[in-house]
Amino acid sequence: MLEIRLNQPGDLELREMEPLRSPGEEEIRLQTIYGGICGSDLSLFQGRLHHATYPLRPGHEILGKIVEAGKEVGYDIGTRVVILPNTFCGECDFCLQGRTNLCRHKRSLGVNADGGFAEEWILPGRYVLPIPDNLPDEKAVLIEPFAVVVHAFNKVNITEGTAVLIVGCGNEGMLATCLADHLGADVTAVDLKPSKREWVSRLGRVRAAKPEEIDEETFDVVIEAAGTKLSVEQSIQHVAPGGAMVMIGMTQEANIPVMQMVRQEWTLYGSIIYNYPDDYLKSIQYLRDERFKVDEVVSEILPFSQAEKAYEKAMSGEYGKILLDFRGS
Repeated sequence: MLEIRLNQPGDLELREMEPLRSPGEEEIRLQTIYGGICGSDLSLFQGRLHHATYPLRPGHEILGKIVEAGKEVGYDIGTRVVILPNTFCGECDFCLQGRTNLCRHKRSLGVNADGGFAEEWILPGRYVLPIPDNLPDEKAVLIEPFAVVVHAFNKVNITEGTAVLIVGCGNEGMLATCLADHLGADVTAVDLKPSKREWVSRLGRVRAAKPEEIDEETFDVVIEAAGTKLSVEQSIQHVAPGGAMVMIGMTQEANIPVMQMVRQEWTLYGSIIYNYPDDYLKSIQYLRDERFKVDEVVSEILPFSQAEKAYEKAMSGEYGKILLDFRGS
C-alpha cells in the first residue's frame, strides 16, 4: 500500500505505508479514488503555511470508497464518500452555533494532521459524507473546494444581472466564476496569466480581462481569490458604492482605505472554508444540476505515482484543477 509523503517543504516522496490497523468502532477504512491538488497543498509544499506540521501526508480534497467500517459507523461497505478535512469538536461555542468552520479545536487533515493522499487510510466516520450515485467521480471530488465558494457566496446577494468581479483565476476563482455565471450574474474575471484568462473564458458567459483593462470599473460584488497584498488592495477599489467584497484568498496583511470604505458604504467579508453539513449539501445540489457547468475546471488527471509531475504542473499556474488518480499506480 502506497502513500505520498511530504517530509519537509519541497521534499515529496512516494513510499510504502506501514500496515493499516483495523478501524475502530467509529472509524472507516477509505480507499481513495481521486485527490485534488489545490492552492493550500502548494503552499504546504513551499513551506508557506505557518500552522503546518512536517512530515505529513498531504491531501484534503478526497473522494473515496468505504472498504471497512467500525460497528458504530452507519455506512455500507462500498459507499462513495467525500471527506470533511477540517475537524470540529461539536461542543465549543462556535460549533453549537453551527459555525463549525470557526471551531476552537479545529485541525486540518493534510496540513497539521495526515491527509488522504494514500491508496487506503483510516479516519473517523463522522468526517465523511455519502454522495449521490448519479454524481460522477470527476464532479464529486469538487464538492469540498466548491463548498468554500458556496460559503463565500452565502454572504452576498448575487442574482440575474449582478455585476460580479472575480479576482484570481486559480481553482477557487474558477469555481466562483462558474457559480456566479450559473446565478445569472454579469461576470468579469481577471488574472495576470494569459493562460488563466483563456481557461476561465471557457467557463460560461464570462468576460476575461487583464487587471489594467478594468481600471475605471466598479462592481456590485467582488470575490477576491488571488490572496496577495496587492490584489486585495486593488480589488477594494473596484467595489461599487454600497457594494461588497468577499475575501477567500489569504495574505498576511493589506492596507484598507477606511475613509473611502465608510463614505462608500462598502462591506468587506472574510470567508474561511465552510460550515458542515449545510455548505457541503448545497455544493452537491449545484453539482448535480446539469445546467451547472464545471466540466472545464478539471484540466488533467494523473496517476498518483506521478505526484511530483502533478505538483510541478500545478505550481506553474498554467493549468486548471489537477487530480491524482489513486486507483492504480
